[in-house]
Amino acid sequence: MRTPRTIAVVAHQRKNLGGGLDELRRRITGQGVEKLLWFEVPKSRKAPKQVRKAVKAGVDLLIVWGGDGMVQRSLDVLASTEGGSKVPVAIMPAGTGNLFATNLGIPEDLEKAVDIAFHGDRRRFDLGLLEGEHFAVMAGIGFDGAMIKDADGALKDRLGKLSYVWTGIRHVNGDAPRAKIKVDGVDWFDDEASCVLIGNVGTITGGIQAFDDAVPDDGWLDVGVATAQGALQWARALGTMAVGRSDSSPFVRMTRARRVDVKLESKLEYELDGGARAKTRKFTASVVPGAVKVCVPASSSLENSDDSTDR
Repeated sequence: MRTPRTIAVVAHQRKNLGGGLDELRRRITGQGVEKLLWFEVPKSRKAPKQVRKAVKAGVDLLIVWGGDGMVQRSLDVLASTEGGSKVPVAIMPAGTGNLFATNLGIPEDLEKAVDIAFHGDRRRFDLGLLEGEHFAVMAGIGFDGAMIKDADGALKDRLGKLSYVWTGIRHVNGDAPRAKIKVDGVDWFDDEASCVLIGNVGTITGGIQAFDDAVPDDGWLDVGVATAQGALQWARALGTMAVGRSDSSPFVRMTRARRVDVKLESKLEYELDGGARAKTRKFTASVVPGAVKVCVPASSSLENSDDSTDR
């Protein structure tokens, strides 16, 4: 793999890792880079404009500094922009959860993350697509969506991962609306559901291993429905996830699909990769195979495409 000569960095100003952005710049410029484009944004929703500029400039590598929100919005642009899917992405996990990076084996260590960017493997990974927006980790609605909404912003900045625990406790006694779910056009679930999750990877919000068999480059999305209501049932469900397989819980159903259609009897907030979105009563999620190319540790156990393969 040749050394990338034109690099673009899109960084969340409020996130930190190692020696910060100053150290990141120093380490990048020590790699024989000919041109460095540098974009800093105050919040993740400002990132897409800068990512588009990077794609238009024809960069050899895009480095994304931040958490899952920055990664999700950046990958969404790449998967939606002509030529964007060919640009390899290096993740600097400087956020609260860093779930996509964690699932890909990218450590929260700046020196190691930069080494992966320049000397690691480049592999293609699937993304999910919901309401015209791509996600890398998961989409959730119900208990999960309400929890993410309350944990978003200042509380998450103060408490980090604990913010999900705090807000989760407040929502376990909420009502569970009826949900009708189709997987690949076939009726699959019709009952009360406190939470509907659609995952691209195994470890999700709060570090929970929700989808034991999920692989982000297999062309499928994992689908889970939780029927637990109240603190006792949720404690049992989460306890099962902690010590065994999620699908062994009596309050959880799981399957796989390429397309998922969800209809709810009442509007609820949904979330994408830890970011709260608007309320909705129905949505469709589908998999986009091999949507983006990401830098991962060399000889990663994750299978399928490499630097020379575009699916």
